[in-house]
Amino acid sequence: MTTVTESKARPRIRVQELVNRFVREGLDRPLSEDDPDIYYPESDGNPMAETDAQFYPLTETVLALRQRYADRDDVYVSGDLLVYYRMNDNTVRLAPDVFVVFGVEDHLRSSYIIWREEGKTPDFVLEIASPSTFVRDMTEKRALYAALGVTEYWRFDPTGQLFSPALVGEQLAQDGEYEPIEIGLGDDGMLRGYSEVLELEVCQRPDGELRLYDPEAQTWLSYLAEEVAARQAAEAERDAAEGARQEAEDARQEAEDARQEAEARARALEEQLRQHGLSPDQV
Repeated sequence: MTTVTESKARPRIRVQELVNRFVREGLDRPLSEDDPDIYYPESDGNPMAETDAQFYPLTETVLALRQRYADRDDVYVSGDLLVYYRMNDNTVRLAPDVFVVFGVEDHLRSSYIIWREEGKTPDFVLEIASPSTFVRDMTEKRALYAALGVTEYWRFDPTGQLFSPALVGEQLAQDGEYEPIEIGLGDDGMLRGYSEVLELEVCQRPDGELRLYDPEAQTWLSYLAEEVAARQAAEAERDAAEGARQEAEDARQEAEDARQEAEARARALEEQLRQHGLSPDQV
């Protein structure tokens, strides 16, 4: 497996300190200053995804991660949800395509307001690139995620035309700067990087599909269509097993009915013999 790096130089964020200060000014305020009368909109008016190329990896990845953490009530997974990070300012927000937060209650939210979540920011963010967003993903949003302390920031280009390689992962270092996560290119043409946060491999298959792989279980996280197909197959198998059980029960019942019928005929014959003064033992 060879290691690949971004072929286009990533712009250096020279204003990171200013961004950090801007973010912290909005978060490092006592909760008593939170104005409950301020409304935080649930939508910014922008479409969820520009095309199917962005929509499907976004929704499938969110659903796959929700399924993975379905049995944990301290993991929140969402996508394209507004994240507010400046107290009392409803004009400043982000909308990560996919994000995961560990250590918060898992329940439905209309938006994610960081200071009302005990200051817990996302641990994992994935942005699905589009022609109108990928530059901002690589610059402004990257600086904001670093300032917020997002441990891992991943970017995926579903078209393979906006940046190369099409899968980029970064991990926040102690100095507050992002460092690249190694992305390997296998002999099979698959891009593969390991997310320590998720304990999963983030992959782009040779056909361009974004997938998540569990190296411990040695299995791919299922997409919705695969979940439906697996559920339907399990139901069909269960129905077949129930049908076989019912057939066996019907056969057993038929045999029992035949046995009882034979015994009834035998008793009737014995009774006829007795009526003629004969013992069944004499026949």
